[in-house]
Amino acid sequence: MVDNAPYLSWKHGGLTIEGYSRAAVQSYFRIPELKIGFDLGAHPWDFMGTPSWCVTHAHLDHIAALAVYVARRRMMKMSPPDIYLPNEAVEDVKKLLWVFQRLDRGRLPCNLHGLDANQEFPLSREHVVTTFATSHTIPSLGFLVWGRKNKLKEEYQPLSGDQIRDLRLSGTAVTQEVRTPLVAYTGDTSPAALDAFPTVYEAQILITEMSFIRSRHRREKIHKYGHMHLDDFVERERLFKNELIIVGHQSTRYHSEEVRRVTEKKIPPSLLAKMKIWI
Repeated sequence: MVDNAPYLSWKHGGLTIEGYSRAAVQSYFRIPELKIGFDLGAHPWDFMGTPSWCVTHAHLDHIAALAVYVARRRMMKMSPPDIYLPNEAVEDVKKLLWVFQRLDRGRLPCNLHGLDANQEFPLSREHVVTTFATSHTIPSLGFLVWGRKNKLKEEYQPLSGDQIRDLRLSGTAVTQEVRTPLVAYTGDTSPAALDAFPTVYEAQILITEMSFIRSRHRREKIHKYGHMHLDDFVERERLFKNELIIVGHQSTRYHSEEVRRVTEKKIPPSLLAKMKIWI
């Protein structure tokens, strides 16, 4: 194993969450079982095999390692990765990659997919990703991974197998797609974005930010610059139906022990029990 960038790991519900986030430093996460990653502020060598990445916005601590990741896959003769990012960033990212190609004298093949809020793309037969609007200082998106299954429609459940087969052969749609919100990833955002897209509170796993913790840091200013405060979580305690909440992106003003001490003191026990503070 090449030890070239730190990351933490946690398993929940058959999924592994790996990553790390610190404000103004670097943010990157992946779910290896789903073959998807979120943000590219840095890129551990171990993450190279993940073929699809969702970039929430183009601040350097979330996108700086894009060219490195693409170059590594080319060097290892892997297929060009799929990069999903806000539409507003696509043209400048193309220019950025072109400049790196000139400097490096090596191709940087990748598929850039520009997206707006409320769009979706398939991840696999069993999973689909939808985007939602987030609130930050530059164009940004959040991403929600859904599990999807085709289930027999309720009205046909009393029928026998032969009857269902005959309906299928006649062209009748006997199943419908049922979706379950699995993983929500917000990137940097004010809490208004979560409130406007409440499905994030229902996802089994929520990966989000908690940049500020001290009481004297004014929340109106924090929200203006597209971030969240510990008190935002306290106020929304009853909204979080998630099984697991990973919070990162803490300000570099704070020592890790302060973050843990203040969080454990102020977050209600019912919410703290399912929260992992990654720092």
